[in-house]
Amino acid sequence: MAGISLGKKIRGLLSRKGALDEAFYDELEDTLIESDLGARTAMDLVDSLRDSKEARGMGESEILDYLKRQLLPYTKAAKLDFRDKKRALILVLGVNGVGKTTTIAKMARYFHDAQGKSCVLAAGDTFRAAAIDQLLVHGERLGVRVVHQQPGADPGAVIYDALESAVSRGEELVLADTAGRMHNKANLIRELQKIHKIVGAKIGTENYCKLLVIDTTTGQNALRQAELFHEAVGVDALVMAKYDSAAKGGIIIPIQRTLSIPVAFVGTGEGYGDLALFDSESYLDSLLGIG
Repeated sequence: MAGISLGKKIRGLLSRKGALDEAFYDELEDTLIESDLGARTAMDLVDSLRDSKEARGMGESEILDYLKRQLLPYTKAAKLDFRDKKRALILVLGVNGVGKTTTIAKMARYFHDAQGKSCVLAAGDTFRAAAIDQLLVHGERLGVRVVHQQPGADPGAVIYDALESAVSRGEELVLADTAGRMHNKANLIRELQKIHKIVGAKIGTENYCKLLVIDTTTGQNALRQAELFHEAVGVDALVMAKYDSAAKGGIIIPIQRTLSIPVAFVGTGEGYGDLALFDSESYLDSLLGIG
C-alpha cells in the first residue's frame, strides 16, 4: 500500500465492504492508524463516524468530507512573518538525517524572496563537521554568509557570534542550525536550553522562533522527536520535510493533538525553491485524496 493515499485506501475499503458495518469500522480504524494518524485519533474518528446519524446515508465523497471536517482542528498553520522585525532568529531543531541543513537553505531563499529579509546562517551543530561543511556549501550557492567555528566549539558561542555580527552588518534574520544528537538525551536538552537562554537574553524571546524539522516518512518516531524537543525548549512550529503528498504526512495530526504545535512549511523537493507554506485545506485534501 506504499504510495497510496489514505483516501484511496478508504474508497477501496468501502467498495469491498459495501456497508458501514462493524467490520468496516474495524478496518477503517486500522487504515487510519497505518496512515500515521495514531491510535487515539483513529479511534475518535471511527467513534464519531459510527455515532453520526447521517453516516448511514453517506457515500464515499461524503465520508471523506466528514473525516476532513473532523481533522481540520488538528492541522493549524503557523504564520512566520518577520517583515516588521529589525532582528530575528529562527532556531532550527531536529534529529540528524531529517534534512535540517537543506531546510535552512530553503528558508534563507524563502525569507529573502517572500519577505525581503537579509539572512545569515549560524552553524550551531558543532558536533558534526559534516553539518558545518554542508551549511557552508549552501551558503556559497545562495550567496549567504555563514558564521561558523571549528568542530567541537561551543554552539551557544557560535549563535551568539552570529547575532552580534548580524547587528554590525545589518543582517536581519539569523537561521541557526543545532545538533540533533549527542551522547544522551539529557545532554541534548541541556545544550538546547543553554542556547535558548542565550538567544532570549540577546534579542528577546518575542524575536525568535523554535522550528522543528520532522521527516514525515518516519511515522510515530516524529511524534517522539517532537515531544523531546518541545520538552527542551518549547517548539513554536513544524516543518514537514521529505513530504510525499500521495501517502505520507498524517503524523502531524497526533503531534498537534498532543502538543498543539502548528505547521509552518512543507518541503516538497530538493531544490531551494521547494518549500511551500503549509495550508490546512490543501494538506487534508491531499491526505484524503479529495478533489
